[in-house]
Amino acid sequence: MGRPKQFDPALAVGQAMDLFWRRGYAGTTPQDLAGELGIGKGSLYHAFGGKRQLFDLAVERYLDQHVEATIATLERPGPARERLRTALRRLVEADADHRGCLMINSAVEFGLPDDAVVRQVRRMFARIEGAFEALLASGQRAGEIRPDLDAGATAGLLLNTVAGLRVLARVESSPDRLLRVVDATVDLL
Repeated sequence: MGRPKQFDPALAVGQAMDLFWRRGYAGTTPQDLAGELGIGKGSLYHAFGGKRQLFDLAVERYLDQHVEATIATLERPGPARERLRTALRRLVEADADHRGCLMINSAVEFGLPDDAVVRQVRRMFARIEGAFEALLASGQRAGEIRPDLDAGATAGLLLNTVAGLRVLARVESSPDRLLRVVDATVDLL
C-alpha cells in the first residue's frame, strides 16, 4: 500500500501558479516546483505529469481566478463607465508585487505562434475584448458611452490598455501613474 498524499493538489496548483508568475516558465525548474510544493520530484511527476502539465494547470487556475473576476466585474449590472473603471483599477491595485499578468508574461516568454500558451492567451484576449465590446455597446444604448465610438475598435483599444497596464505594472514602483491611465482611459469614453 502506498503512502497517502502529503499535499493538497489544488493548493499545490496555486503555489505553482505563484512560482511561475514570479519566475516565468523557463526560470522555474522541477526542483524549484518540488521545493515550493514541499514534495519530492518523483511525487511532482506522479501527481501532475511534469513541469509543463503543472504549468497548464496553473494557467487554468489563473484564468479562473483573475481573468474571470475581471470579466464578472465588466458584466455585472450598473453604469458602464463605473464597471470599466472598477475592473481596470482592480487590475492595478491587485498587482502590488509588480508581477504583471501571468498570461501576457507567458505569451512574451513562449512567443511561438502555434504554442498552446499563445493560443490560450488569444482565447483570453478574445474573451476580454468581447466583454469590453458588450459593455461599450450597452453603455452606448444607455447614453453613458459616446455614441460616435466604434464599440469593436474601442474594445480592442481597451484590451491594449489592459496589456499595457499589466506590462507597466512590472516596472512602476507606485500604482498612481497606472491609476491615472485608468481614469484617463475611462474619461475618453
